[in-house]
Amino acid sequence: MDEIVNKVAQSGLVTVDLEKYYSPGERVVFDIKGVLFQGLILKEKDFRKFIESNDWSKYSGKFVAIDCTADAIIPTWTYMLLTIALKPHANFISVGSLEKLEERLFLEALSKIDWEEFRNAKVVVKGCGEIDIPKSVYVEFTSKLKDVASSIMFGEPCSTVPVFKKR
Repeated sequence: MDEIVNKVAQSGLVTVDLEKYYSPGERVVFDIKGVLFQGLILKEKDFRKFIESNDWSKYSGKFVAIDCTADAIIPTWTYMLLTIALKPHANFISVGSLEKLEERLFLEALSKIDWEEFRNAKVVVKGCGEIDIPKSVYVEFTSKLKDVASSIMFGEPCSTVPVFKKR
């Protein structure tokens, strides 16, 4: 009987699961709408009182998205004051929705990759998993990877879609 040979293992493919760049932790939104006068106007004096009196420790260890779901004009300094209040407590702060926060967290993690480890590699970017990875993360990863990898594929090592091959 012939020996079973794992051709995938012998192929030299490098499989990358973008889930490994996921930052575990609770994600929350700070909605500015809750501190607006009549849900429409931000009063500086009232807002500064809120900043001083609010218990910011409830954001300890969390990833915070600062957003405003009201149709109101929010001055830039509002986001700055919130950042100053949140910074000693939150793990990470961004502006926008939870989806934007997730994208920023992934992009931050990708910025720390030593892309040389993929020099001339045949890379398979894993496509399925437990975590919903923003498409922008695939775009950023592919953009950086194209500069160093000899080929990029998407899927699983046994069934890939070719994306790029260096000529």
